[in-house]
Amino acid sequence: MLILLQAAEVQKLKGIEKREQSFKVPMEAKPVKLVAAMIMGLLVLGPNLVEGAFGIQLNPCTLPQCIAECKKALQDKFLSATCASGSQGKFCICLEHKEKMDDEFAKLIRRINPPRVVVDNDACEHATVIQVDSVNRHGILLEVVQVLADLNLVVTKAYISSDAGWFMDVFYVTDYEGNKIRNERTLSYIQKTLETKVHFLNSLRSSVGVIPSKEHTSIELTGSDRPGLVSEVSAVLADLGCNVVNAEIWTHNARAAAVIYVTDQSTGHAIEDPKKLSIIKELLFNVMKGNSDFRTPRMSISSSGVMHRARRLHQMLFADRDFERPENVKFESAKPHVTVQDCSDRDYTVVTIRSLDRPKLLFDTICTLTDMEYVVFHGTVITGRMEAYQEYYIRHVDGFPISSEAEQQRVVECLEAAIERRAQEGLELELFTDDRFGLLSDITRIFRENGLCIRRAEISTKGGKAKDTFFVTDVSGNPVDAKTVDLIQHQIGQANLQVKGNSFLSPKLPKETARSFLFGNLFKGRSFQNFKLIKSCS
Repeated sequence: MLILLQAAEVQKLKGIEKREQSFKVPMEAKPVKLVAAMIMGLLVLGPNLVEGAFGIQLNPCTLPQCIAECKKALQDKFLSATCASGSQGKFCICLEHKEKMDDEFAKLIRRINPPRVVVDNDACEHATVIQVDSVNRHGILLEVVQVLADLNLVVTKAYISSDAGWFMDVFYVTDYEGNKIRNERTLSYIQKTLETKVHFLNSLRSSVGVIPSKEHTSIELTGSDRPGLVSEVSAVLADLGCNVVNAEIWTHNARAAAVIYVTDQSTGHAIEDPKKLSIIKELLFNVMKGNSDFRTPRMSISSSGVMHRARRLHQMLFADRDFERPENVKFESAKPHVTVQDCSDRDYTVVTIRSLDRPKLLFDTICTLTDMEYVVFHGTVITGRMEAYQEYYIRHVDGFPISSEAEQQRVVECLEAAIERRAQEGLELELFTDDRFGLLSDITRIFRENGLCIRRAEISTKGGKAKDTFFVTDVSGNPVDAKTVDLIQHQIGQANLQVKGNSFLSPKLPKETARSFLFGNLFKGRSFQNFKLIKSCS
């Protein structure tokens, strides 16, 4: 990008006379204007500072030449030119970047204010406290929460606050067993991972969450759910010589979404043959279409890059409008309770959520708000007695709160769906065995032949081993019979397939108990303002 600036080389502000040429600009101007202002400020102190700070060269010129060059630059869709004259001459600043100016400005700010992560094991008796301070931008909260989720940390309490271009988040975390993180190497790893990933994710722009990959091909599928669907998809991939290395499948409200990473069996790398990719797409489309799908299934195949799987699944089901519950589908668990209200005195919209607690609940909530283009300015999360309470003060990315009842209702429905997607009931089965080509196809075929329906699944392979987790019910959505599980374990191997939770029944609470958790006295009548977190009106 080329930015042309005309300015005086003076040592004091006195005597500066500024004139500005205004043009209609098609690109985002704010970052560039801020950089321009910084350069103008450095020029006041002398051109040597500009040359040192920005790696540019100052060349003397005259005002007419500057304006002509500015107009020429603007014709090439560059942003703006600011001209100034003073008592000691004029200078034209030419900045030529390989990246856009907003990247350069962001890099400068990050160098001045790198993210700071503090891990404290003494502040709380029952949890490890993690504090993250960083330059604020849309989506950074999600990226931090995503890192915590990927580290398998359970957030028991959180306080979120952002103002004046900066944010500070405090998270109370435990492991999956509810214990503090006491191992020093683990604590150091958590801190370094957060610092590294937040810094890296801060450096990304529109590609946030997308990581380039040439090692595998990503297949995304969305369509109507039905018994045996995962088995059919796995069989097609195996027949076409596609080795499944990682995958995640979600179902919700009679819809199914899957993100599958495959390699070519013959090469072990991403599939590059256009003809083979076309055949894969055609056959998978036919499988997803089925016989009675009233919606056209969606699918994509790509090897250029991958997004965080859980975030992508949220986006896919949201795009498929799974938040619209069919009349014949009922959610068996205690339904989340979501309210959206105005906070007119502070110009916010307040979102409160009460639901059963579970791992990665915070990520699912923040992911949905972020992808719906809302910004969380302040928030709190508290968990206890298997219940989670979340409250957020939000605005749209344009700076305005939610303005209509229809939009409020849409936020309610979408947040309910986001929480329900990973709360599907079913018996949890964990497979751990040697990896081989076609393993997923064989396992899911055995499930289908024994009348099991996969509600959710996570497939992973590493170092020649396969570790897969399945949540299953019978075809009617009822708990799996113990005899059926025994038969399947006999076919697959007792040591390879384990039942998690030591129960053959789905993890379902009695209705009375679930209701008491959701609307009991623990959080009754509490308001976010009671926590005294809001001290400014952002």
